Amino acid sequence: MAKPVSTFRCTECGWTTPKWAGRCGECQQWGTVQDAGQSVGIIRSLKATVLSGEGIARSITHAQTDAAAHWPTGINEFDRVLGGGIVPGSVILLSGEPGVGKSTLLLEVASKAAAAKSRVLYVSAEESVNQVRLRAERTNALQQELYIAAETDLGIILGQIDAIKPDLLIVDSVQTVSSALSDGSAGMPSQVREVASTLIRVAKDRDLPVLLVGHVTKDGSIAGPRVLEHLVDVVCQFEGDRQTSLRFVRALKNRFGPTDEVGCFTMTGEGIEEVPDPSGLFLSRGAEPVYGTCVTITMEGRRAMPVEVQALVTKTSAPNPRRVTSGIDAARVAMLLAVLQERVKMDLSGMDVYVSTVGGIRLTEPAADLAIALAIASAMTGLAIGHEVVAFGEISLAGEIRGTSAAKQRANEAKRLGFSTQVDAVSGSIQSAVAYALTTGQDPRDAELNEAFR
Repeated sequence: MAKPVSTFRCTECGWTTPKWAGRCGECQQWGTVQDAGQSVGIIRSLKATVLSGEGIARSITHAQTDAAAHWPTGINEFDRVLGGGIVPGSVILLSGEPGVGKSTLLLEVASKAAAAKSRVLYVSAEESVNQVRLRAERTNALQQELYIAAETDLGIILGQIDAIKPDLLIVDSVQTVSSALSDGSAGMPSQVREVASTLIRVAKDRDLPVLLVGHVTKDGSIAGPRVLEHLVDVVCQFEGDRQTSLRFVRALKNRFGPTDEVGCFTMTGEGIEEVPDPSGLFLSRGAEPVYGTCVTITMEGRRAMPVEVQALVTKTSAPNPRRVTSGIDAARVAMLLAVLQERVKMDLSGMDVYVSTVGGIRLTEPAADLAIALAIASAMTGLAIGHEVVAFGEISLAGEIRGTSAAKQRANEAKRLGFSTQVDAVSGSIQSAVAYALTTGQDPRDAELNEAFR
């Protein structure tokens, strides 16, 4: 017979240890190691289950794909991220910061589906039915086929599914629902795992698409056990800044489509609206060019978008000049300042430098290096870069400009938007790029400019 021994297991990642520990040795989480009895030694083998009918494995060529086809939600930007729409029987997890608009987006999805004569069950475990109705009235989401239930007990939610027989289920949120079959309060790893596993089983058995709202921790990761992201079919991240109305939806995991698509939305008083062409959101164009600005083309998933980078350089008497950034990595800007000072011989040691993006977007890819450097150089020299100039390229510490990914797509988008002059890796070095960009549109016989960038 097997001899039972005491084994401790982490509820987050499954790491095991023979002795209890306050902190998991694998995922470094505190308070997740619990006693889980495990038998060692000779264990009797399991008996094989007799299968018949549909339970027997069949050739993959006989599997039907019609039942797994995407059906559109009615929100094109959300469908873009999902790969064409929602797949029956799939479980989609939507996470994001508090107040970013997760519930508003899903209520809009529920309204669109109900308007298409699909029965939708919206389970709100955080708001009452009256509160959800008030938001639905404000966003014009009232539909006859949209059913609302304010429940936190998993058993009652399953009863609601049996009674309503919905075509789409939305649970807001999975961390606030608890099951009587699991110990602990709502939000504990064991509860989240039990609730998610049960809803996933219901979704697969009934071909019922399920949308789950997930909370995030202070570091931005999804709250609850890590296994939650492995159980669901699609994981979407809802991003946005409270100071701006722009919102992005990204797919971190998608079993039915790509994971490099991005959906753009904007929050208004009437709810959330799609932004099919966000080209003008991140540009600030006046009648005449202003020094200290440069436009780049950034890639958000498969979408190319123009972004204007603005820089301001002022003299300072402080021993430590300020380096302030908004929407751009401060360490990246510091590196570019060092390259400009060493390779282009711009003395920035006694200058305060401020660099920002327009519209609240955040630039993280190295392709924006050249636009940032040109904006700083323009602010330093007082020479404006023309409206027709666009720049993208990665800058090395040696002052070389490297090529970027999706260069052809960036160039096509720049041409579509009317940018006739492109500064990129063809320039070769940062010295040549600065000289070319700052003298574009100037008189080539200008001796002062020629001397400055000789």
